[in-house]
Amino acid sequence: MKSIQKPINNQTILVTGGAGFIGSHLVDRLVKEEYKVIIIDNLSTGTRKNLNPQTKFYKTDIKNKKALTEIFKKEKPRHIFHLAAQIDLRKSVNDPVEDAKINILGSLNLVQCFLRSPNFNSRISKFIFSSTGGAIYGDTEIIPTSENFLACPISPYGIAKLSFEHYLDYYQKIFGLDFVSLRYANVYGPRQNSKGESGVVAIFCDRILSKNKPIIYGNGRQTRDYVFVDDVVEANILSLQKKIKGVFNIGTGKETSVIQLFQKINKIFGGKIQKKHGPSKKGEQKRSCLDCRKAKKILGWQNKVELDEGLKKTAEWFRKKT
Repeated sequence: MKSIQKPINNQTILVTGGAGFIGSHLVDRLVKEEYKVIIIDNLSTGTRKNLNPQTKFYKTDIKNKKALTEIFKKEKPRHIFHLAAQIDLRKSVNDPVEDAKINILGSLNLVQCFLRSPNFNSRISKFIFSSTGGAIYGDTEIIPTSENFLACPISPYGIAKLSFEHYLDYYQKIFGLDFVSLRYANVYGPRQNSKGESGVVAIFCDRILSKNKPIIYGNGRQTRDYVFVDDVVEANILSLQKKIKGVFNIGTGKETSVIQLFQKINKIFGGKIQKKHGPSKKGEQKRSCLDCRKAKKILGWQNKVELDEGLKKTAEWFRKKT
């Protein structure tokens, strides 16, 4: 999908988590659109290899108020894409306090610094937040699930994301902060980290290539909505360039079970690897799928890359990487 307006070269954009999986793809697109891009990343999950050479990088943490204040004072960003986060749902279950420190308190620190920064303008500036659609709704009776459904997350990760959305609503009403919250389905694609527990496509690709049996937790009938990273990037770009605000689901509206996903990936690599099952994980949803009609109507966005095509692109990247 083409951008809807010509980029303004003098607009400085700050991307937190810009060395990570989704963030680095977004940064590449912003650079291509001729924006000046500043990156903040503590490299806890991101990597320097992902950094675009045409950007300016600060290795720091969003919890570091002093460092953020200095960066905002020096760089004067007009807009923020906030992707930095603790991204592992299972880690949030094991340590909800640490998850909240990063995903709630760190995010609040970022907003506070932005509002006090010299280039913040409530009539122009935008704060675009990478939220979650997969974890924020919990198990629902309505599939696909729309933004109007009462969110009831069953993990600390989902709770933290929803909490920060409420804070953004507060900042909008009281301070005029113009924000967009994008509730992603399960994002996959090149550069996804296969060493954590948050990217099942990447984990399956990595294990199959290393001739190890992928572990499917529980019965494998859990469903997710898998959206390709390029489509997610497009949703972010449109959120910046269109005069819109609010919360939008970003997914495909299609369910795929973990077993089906394994079968598709295994077939791409020749179909020779056997799966094995492990115990179910606490806090894991049974079904997740997003209704994205609001994004289509208001944002002018819908996914373009179908799952089979996206998996082939992802598998090819992992092949070249090994």
